[in-house]
Amino acid sequence: MITNTELEHKGNLYPTALITYEHDQDTISFITKNGVRLHIQVLRDNMLRLRYSTTGIFEHDFSYAVDESQPHGFNQLQITETETHIVITTEKVICKVARDDIRVGMYNHSGKPILEDELGFHWEESFEFGGNFVKMSKSSKDQENFFGLGDKPTNFNLKGKRLSLWNTDQYAYGKDTTELYKAVPFYMGLHGNMSYGIFFDNTFKTHFDFCSERRNVTSFWADGGEMNYYFIYGPQMSDVLTTYTDLTGKPELPPMWALGFHQCKWSYYPESKVKEITSKFRELNFPCDAIYLDIDYMDGFRCFTWNKEYFPDPKRMVSELEADGFKTVAIIDPGIKIDLSYDIFKEALDKNYFCRRADGPYMRGKVWPGECYFPDFTNPEVREWWSGLYRELIGDIGVKGVWNDMNEPAVMEVPGKTFPLDVRHDYDGHRCSHRKAHNIYGMQMARATYDGVKKFNFPKRPFIITRANYSGGQRYTSTWTGDNVATWEHLWLANVQIQRLCMSGMSFSGSDIGGFAEQPSGELYTRWLQLGIFHPFCRVHSSGDHGEQEPWFFGEEVLDISRKFVELRYQLLPYLYTAFHNYVQEGMPILKPLVYFDQEDVQTHYRSDEFIFGNQILVCPVQEPNVQGRRMYIPRGKWYNFWTDKLVVGGKEMWVDAPLDIIPIYIKEGAVIPKYPVQQYVDQIKMEQMTLDLYYKLGKENSEFYEDAHDGYEYRQNVYSLRTFKLTGKEDEIILQQHKSGKYSAPYTSFKLNLHGVPFEIKKVFYENEEVPLDQIHFNAEENSMIIDKEFSELHLVG
Repeated sequence: MITNTELEHKGNLYPTALITYEHDQDTISFITKNGVRLHIQVLRDNMLRLRYSTTGIFEHDFSYAVDESQPHGFNQLQITETETHIVITTEKVICKVARDDIRVGMYNHSGKPILEDELGFHWEESFEFGGNFVKMSKSSKDQENFFGLGDKPTNFNLKGKRLSLWNTDQYAYGKDTTELYKAVPFYMGLHGNMSYGIFFDNTFKTHFDFCSERRNVTSFWADGGEMNYYFIYGPQMSDVLTTYTDLTGKPELPPMWALGFHQCKWSYYPESKVKEITSKFRELNFPCDAIYLDIDYMDGFRCFTWNKEYFPDPKRMVSELEADGFKTVAIIDPGIKIDLSYDIFKEALDKNYFCRRADGPYMRGKVWPGECYFPDFTNPEVREWWSGLYRELIGDIGVKGVWNDMNEPAVMEVPGKTFPLDVRHDYDGHRCSHRKAHNIYGMQMARATYDGVKKFNFPKRPFIITRANYSGGQRYTSTWTGDNVATWEHLWLANVQIQRLCMSGMSFSGSDIGGFAEQPSGELYTRWLQLGIFHPFCRVHSSGDHGEQEPWFFGEEVLDISRKFVELRYQLLPYLYTAFHNYVQEGMPILKPLVYFDQEDVQTHYRSDEFIFGNQILVCPVQEPNVQGRRMYIPRGKWYNFWTDKLVVGGKEMWVDAPLDIIPIYIKEGAVIPKYPVQQYVDQIKMEQMTLDLYYKLGKENSEFYEDAHDGYEYRQNVYSLRTFKLTGKEDEIILQQHKSGKYSAPYTSFKLNLHGVPFEIKKVFYENEEVPLDQIHFNAEENSMIIDKEFSELHLVG
């Protein structure tokens, strides 16, 4: 706790005056009279790392979050002195360290403060556990706002909130639950059109106060470990987020089928039930790419086993499902049933792979199989063993994806619903208690799972989904928001949580569409699905305790509307796949909250309903029952109504119609949107023609379209296609130029170009600067469409 009271100050210790400092390459080291050390490492011109030691000795420099493969470097580093400060200057920021108490301030090159210490670093001795509670307080600027921190189910703008990070199994959680499934100690601040980021890389239980206790102070602190944080300067939020994602790592490109529609329930069994569900999808022409098996597929909930009564021949079943276009995804939990006749338990016991308590006994806890022991995934030898256990499930049986659950870690019927704090972990050779390892346990399980699935699914790409995670876990896995509830409030939360995860480096995320707990109405299911098709991960999942949640359960009207929107997702898959490419390559979030899209517009700072899907599609879900429309904020610029092609001018709030079969969708003017024909699953049909929807703009706009083989690793050998479309709109002319890079050639030969909002009648077409007859390109005046060769380089449409 950080307060201003006299009592609190008695417990806190502070650095004293600076006595000396040293500069060695990229690091400046400061020493105070009372032995406090501060290391400031310049990693990039806009990113500095600050580490504090109260004993003069730093812990071993090890992090699960940081991607060590990412290069760093800077253009300028200059150290100067004043009477009161040591000044570190890079090309982007100026860092000042005060001589009297080593408080730190960050400034831009105009001298404007970005972030300044208030009390700055201080600490309190932990007499119970040893070590320190490490604390940091910063001055908050006028009208400063805060964003990020992972999956927190609260207002998108965190100002006024006080939150903790301690991965917790929260069944049917509610709004403002402070601790949830993930620990992402990264946030962004924004004031005066300047954005910065703080990544507090500390795996102990951490806490954040965004002007809650004191209205002009932001604080973060931890129950142990080091005060070790990274300061990242923008000034654009996009600069902050891409730098953070570079630091903590980016995933590899997922297989395209993983972006399709997925159906899940606790639980689909036996095999006849699974086949009944998948057959119904195909019978109703309702697109679906994956079916999930929850814990009931196992023999007594023993991981890596099958219930042969329910699934007598899983390899045959999985093969038949795949022949019908369904990939099978199976759940794996961390708890290993205590059973000496169970080979996996016996092997882990013999090799001492299970977690132990402080005095030596194994960590014993009750989960679905009953009494269990738990592998120590922080031990690299255990991770290697765990990855090898996927040989049969993935390599032999043919399951295509793995879903890690209960890995906070969750334990039933114990206080805190997790491991006791005295449980010991290897922590990759840096042995520690569960206080330090708790928040990364699920991440390291997902890492081991990723290694196994990747190994035995090769040469195809792995698909992993996890409930618990820590910063950097996006390198290994996708995620979802856990055990939500079928309520309108949770529909609102799903919208906010996925935007927040995207702003926290974890873009491959989604919610349980329709709600996991309880039963949605047909209207709530419909509205949730309309939102979910725009989330990077799109899955319906529900508890079997509360009824059915397949799209046909709610009647013909809901089925038809649901099909319409899932078909829209499949049409937009090439657009979404392009957004994934930008995420994987550049760290760009797949969903962009309005404040990220236009931070200069103060109207966006508290908006959370609307978001940008990819770069050019604006979405605003309907989140209330019994409505035929809503008010929404249109960001600055001009946008086409997706349903009517009506052009609206943004920078204002307006009423939009939204009956049950419609949600507000707008396309940015000048956009070129690639679209597939409707398929029942990814790559069901061989593409003979692609569609490009072009939205007229008076001016210029660039769009991208990324393609590869949709799976496998050839894209890493330049076997991909990245098309850049440059549109130039004039009063009586449209110029569309295409540039293509990469060696991949898609099977289709032509584009069908659909024109939207063109204010003139097209009379002439020039293809590669030569006029061509309109009938030669199959120009359809009624549709305002034409057929052009996919390899065109320049097209002129003249009125």
